[in-house]
Amino acid sequence: MEMHQLRYTVAVARVGNFSRAAEQCRVAQPSLSQQIQKLEEELGERLFDRLKTGVKLTPAGEIFLQRAVRILDEAESARREMQDAHSLARGTLNIGVLPTIAPYLLPAIIARFTAEFPGIEVAVHEETTSRLLKLLVACEVDLAVMSLPIEDAAFEVQPLFTEELLVAVPPGHPFATKRTLRAEDLETERFILMKEGHCLGDQVLSFCNRREITPRVSCRSAQIETVQALVQSGLGISLIPAMACHEGRAPVYRHLAAPRPTRAIVAVWLKQRPPNRAGIEFLRCLRNREQPR
Repeated sequence: MEMHQLRYTVAVARVGNFSRAAEQCRVAQPSLSQQIQKLEEELGERLFDRLKTGVKLTPAGEIFLQRAVRILDEAESARREMQDAHSLARGTLNIGVLPTIAPYLLPAIIARFTAEFPGIEVAVHEETTSRLLKLLVACEVDLAVMSLPIEDAAFEVQPLFTEELLVAVPPGHPFATKRTLRAEDLETERFILMKEGHCLGDQVLSFCNRREITPRVSCRSAQIETVQALVQSGLGISLIPAMACHEGRAPVYRHLAAPRPTRAIVAVWLKQRPPNRAGIEFLRCLRNREQPR
């Protein structure tokens, strides 16, 4: 059973004549008749009674016509939806993102993207690195915005930018009066970090290890805003991504002397499932974002 056979059948049923149906379908009348005959042979039922006065559907043809119309309508709807998706007139884009990135980077990006493509719904999935990679493999997100390292060769990793990690200290802390800190200054401080499983906590510990610092971790949290609130309350210090720093508000942020701690922000997707047109346009918005502080 072929789609063109369904179209020919519906056309004949509507005009009641093989010749006029062939004209509407822009096909030779013998070819149209032959295709309908082949369909009838496949079905084992006559669809039309060929009368001297015209063509009339048989009872079997009446039943088949309803299905044929429904199939053609569904096929046309699918075609229109694919055209809409290709032209970005309609669709859904699933973005995975780390919780330490989402509230600071995405609002402006999504606002710019939806202004250009208002028919595309953006669904944001905030998860840890390991969970985001699983969502990519399961095709539940189209692409993810994460930070390095990503060591699995199954993923394509596209660099976006690198941002500095600043030292966050409580107001009134002796460090607040210094413009730049040395790594060794942090040796005796208590640290407040993200919980295990959050890559930012691992990045802070990695920096400390490279500088031969053994941090005394006094508290952990799953939310970066909670980490900053705990710092502000005087419970310790932390390293905070530049995008998450509150300008003009506590806690106080200070740079470390070079080499400064940084994190690399990247876009990630499954190599076997590259971004669709909506994903490509979203990546363009990411690349053209305002530079981080």
